[in-house]
Parts: sequence; structure tokens; C-alpha cells
Amino acid sequence: MGRSDSETQDSGSLAVNLKLIKPPYKPPARSTITIRIHELYETEKKKKEEALVHTECVALTGDHWTSLSNDNYLGVTAHLITEAWGLTSFALTIMKTEERHFAEACAEQFQTVARRWRIEEKVTTVGTDSARNMIAAARIMPFNHMPCTAHILQRCITVSLADSGFVTALAKCRKIVGHFKHSPANTAELNAEQVSLGRKQEPLAQDVPMRWNSTLEMVKRLIHNQTAVTATLDKQKHKLVLLTPPEWDKLQRLETLLEPCRYVTELLGGEAYVSCSVVLPAFCHLRRVMEVTDEDPAYVVRFKEKFKEDLASRQEHTNYAWLQIATALDPRFKDLRSVPKTDREAVWTTLAGMLHEDSPR
Repeated sequence: MGRSDSETQDSGSLAVNLKLIKPPYKPPARSTITIRIHELYETEKKKKEEALVHTECVALTGDHWTSLSNDNYLGVTAHLITEAWGLTSFALTIMKTEERHFAEACAEQFQTVARRWRIEEKVTTVGTDSARNMIAAARIMPFNHMPCTAHILQRCITVSLADSGFVTALAKCRKIVGHFKHSPANTAELNAEQVSLGRKQEPLAQDVPMRWNSTLEMVKRLIHNQTAVTATLDKQKHKLVLLTPPEWDKLQRLETLLEPCRYVTELLGGEAYVSCSVVLPAFCHLRRVMEVTDEDPAYVVRFKEKFKEDLASRQEHTNYAWLQIATALDPRFKDLRSVPKTDREAVWTTLAGMLHEDSPR
């Protein structure tokens, strides 16, 4: 296990295994597999090129990421509307990047991909995260920039949690989850306790800074398995500092706060429908959810106030004009209730001007 195809082929173990499974079968040579992979690549590439030729506009999204071997890559995806008015998207490239991710280098990488696929004149928008280098790169590129609003939302959650009264409780949660995650024996005891309580066997979830909604998932799993977790830990010898009843109450309140954020994040991440027109109504919904009430304890008030403050600050760096127009074009939101009253007339004026420019003379 864990060896490459070339290693298993060269050692002969692959052929031995195949003979045991299906004696008459003779595996193709490595060169044959290589040729077929290249043929498949060229076939798929031609299909993508043809789709790009027959569309008028293309939007690109891109993201830098680091592999387990610490190599940097840029993935770029094309999004377009087909001749049958269907939304489609596909990867254009995953390219290894050697240079540092300065703004100029990021901008050149996107433009190189556009030139390679001969869509420089068709690209209207580039979507990225809200990293400073990406924001700066967008100013250099000849395309409109649309920051990822789901990424903005997740950053708001991270900032708000760091400035709230949930920090201590979440730190305890991570240690409790780690206690079970790092020990098969502890996990087995938890599973046995779940069964004895008539519960479904399910693992606890650890939150990961770069994994969206993972804090919510960790909290939900712990709350759902509170009795099983507590009973298991009571039978074990450990040095964990357990959650107190008030902290369990905090986790339940946090779940209530984060659940709408999860819903909006998943809504904005859909690929089978246009999500741009949903951004402003979704943010408007979150602002209502985060309104402070008389029943809110101080730590919830801090979270809500920080969330609204950070969201407003980050929203200033979005392509707000395009979001307003997209909202106006969506029949569900054409009343523009998610747009300030003072801006609504300007949105319709801008839209009318755009239609006039595109109308046949």
C-alpha cells in the first residue's frame, strides 16, 4: 500500500495480484496506459476548447494552495453559460508556481491561462479569495474582480470567535476531540458507549482553521454526543479539563449563531445556479440574525457586534455595484430590499443605461 504504479509494476506484484483475481487477464504495458491517458486528455481538452469558442463570456475563479510536499499550485476554473442556457464549469489548469505570490506574479498567472486558452477577450470577471495579494492583483488585471463572498463570511466567523467569550470552551472542545481522535482505544470506548445509549456510532469532528464550517461541525457533534462523551471520560484516566454546564450552554448558543452562516456559505457555494444575485439578500439576512436581543448574554453580544462590524468592513471591498445589478435582475429580489433605499434608484438607472448600450442601433 502507498506505492506508486511504477513501483508495483516493476516489482511484478501487480501482475501477480491480477493473475490471482483473474488468471486469463493480461495487463496492458505501461506505455499503452500512458498513451491512452494522453489521448483522453487531448479529447477532453478539445471539448473544453469548443465550449469556450461557442460562448460569449467567461468568468474565471482561481485559488492558490499548497500540497502535502509543500509545493505551491494555482488552480483556475472557467465558468460559462452554454448555448442551451445551461451553467457549466471546468478546470482549465492546475499549475505549479515557483515564484512568491506577489500581486504582479498572480496577475500574470491568470493572464497566462487566459492567453493559453485564447479567451483574453471573453473573460469578464475573475473570482478569488480576499487575500491582500489577490486584491492587489485584481487591480492590475484587465478584468472585473469579484471576491469570494463565502470566504469573506468565513473570515468574519474566525475574527468574531477570536474576540468573543467562546475561546476557552472551544479550546476544551479541541482537546476532548483530540483525546478520542488520537487513540483508537478511546474511540472504541466512545463507540461502545454510543451503542449502549442507543445512539448511532459517529466520530467526533475536529475543527480545522482552513476548513469552512468545521467549528460548527465540531460543536454539533459534541452536543449530540454529550452524554456518551461525558460517560466515557468519567470511566477513563486523563488530564483533560472538562466542559462545565455553563460552557455546554455556550456551545448550544454558538450552534444557533453559526447555523445560519453555514446555510449561507453552502448557498453561495452552489454551482448549479447563479449565486451572485443571492449575496446581498443573504448578507441582509445574516445582519438580521445577528441583531442583539435583550436575552443575549454579554459574550453573545460581543460576537454579534464584532460579526456585523467585520462583515460591513469586508463588504466594502466587494464588487458592490455588480452585486446590486445581479440582485435587481433576479425576480425574487427585484424589490431591492437588501439595498439601501438611497441606492435603489441609482441601480435601476445603471441597469437601464447598460441595456441601452447593448440594444441594436
